[in-house]
Amino acid sequence: MQIIITIALIIIGVLLFEFIIFAHEFGHFITAKKSGVQVNEFALGMGPKLFSFKKGETQYSLRLFPVGGYCSMEGEDAESDNPRAFTNAKVWKRMIIIVAGAFMNFVVGFLLMFIVVVQQPSYESTIVDGFSPASFSANCGLEEGDEIVDIGGYSIWNVKDLQFAIQTMQCKNVDPSSVEVYKEDCAVETRNAAQSIVDGWKDAFDEEISQETLVEINTVLSEECRKINHTNTKEDAYQALKQAFDRLYAIGGYSGKTDYTYPEIKERDERVRYTSDLTVMRNGEKVKLEGVQFYSFYQSQEDADKGKVSVAIDFYVKPIEKTFGSVMQQTVSQTATMAKTVWQSLIMLVQGRFSFNDLSGPVGITKAVSVVASEGLKVNFMSAVNNIIFIMALITINLGVVNLLPFPALDGGRFVFLLIEAIIRRPLPRKLEYIVNGVGLVILLLFIAVISVKDVWQLITGSFPGM
Repeated sequence: MQIIITIALIIIGVLLFEFIIFAHEFGHFITAKKSGVQVNEFALGMGPKLFSFKKGETQYSLRLFPVGGYCSMEGEDAESDNPRAFTNAKVWKRMIIIVAGAFMNFVVGFLLMFIVVVQQPSYESTIVDGFSPASFSANCGLEEGDEIVDIGGYSIWNVKDLQFAIQTMQCKNVDPSSVEVYKEDCAVETRNAAQSIVDGWKDAFDEEISQETLVEINTVLSEECRKINHTNTKEDAYQALKQAFDRLYAIGGYSGKTDYTYPEIKERDERVRYTSDLTVMRNGEKVKLEGVQFYSFYQSQEDADKGKVSVAIDFYVKPIEKTFGSVMQQTVSQTATMAKTVWQSLIMLVQGRFSFNDLSGPVGITKAVSVVASEGLKVNFMSAVNNIIFIMALITINLGVVNLLPFPALDGGRFVFLLIEAIIRRPLPRKLEYIVNGVGLVILLLFIAVISVKDVWQLITGSFPGM
């Protein structure tokens, strides 16, 4: 049964990927037809033909390998005397034909995102609704009711933006002697005390801790950490910590079963935190918060030895009720966020914040799809399908954004040539255009080949993300 499910998911992934390619090439195809440009072949897939038929002047083909497709227009990559050749169409028509593929990618991305969004019972806003007990951000100026609109210059439109901005913010040393760091330590020690009480309850009372007691511990923990958050000095923070310990250890007479002491808050030579400036809407006004720190931690001792720090969102956000309007708003917003994320990731790649190992080609993408499908299967089949749909939405939007980059052989590069032609009112030498696009294509193919070799090596060595 597992094999059948896996095969079904593979087929769904392949069909969705081919649908993405079909939509992109169909954008070129339909606008070329409407513009009077002759289309010689419309192919889905690459390699040898499985079957084909001709209707009018166009050959329609299905090819063996489901890894691409193309729309071959007369005079697109070679000289042609045909009056209906691509190069003989008006420049504004050629511009539309070139960008139509990427436009269709965004349309498909919107449709796939709608399928994902419409199934969700509710949505998350970017308005702070509360803090976790050991929240760092609560000790650095963030307050309940704040609507986060910007993190480090990155505009926040929805919770996906929020997650991306926090996961990609800079990790750096902060002042280890600051009152903010001191309050963070007090809150962490209070949380650790609460966890110690829960863990030691059975040994102390020879019975399992009740649900009512758990609720009481969590309530006291939240109340006391909130008091620590709102102190202004280290002395006040430590007094709040002691009061928190007294209240926690008094629950159920726990202090009579075990001794407790107040912890010493030690200052270290350095403290590493994920931190950034934030802009929030507070009481109808924009407020800038400088150096807000987020919960930074080591996931394991191995990470601690390597100095690999992780970050987590340490506050809760208000929910958004599901209505027709919120469904459409979230679909549009999350689709736009995907495009913005792809663009921002490219900028970070140029800045050196992402490395070569973070890139993936066709092999890596295939593996990523299988990983998200496997994670979804841990829940149910539909969850796996939805994970595939979501990553396909990311792929099609990624394809749309990348295709519009002004690089030779890409649609964006071709558009630049057309833009220059429109400005100077005469075409650039066709031979120059063919040479530039040809060189660009070779570079792209070599780049994809190198990335694919890297992906295969990561799969062999088990270093591929998610393995």
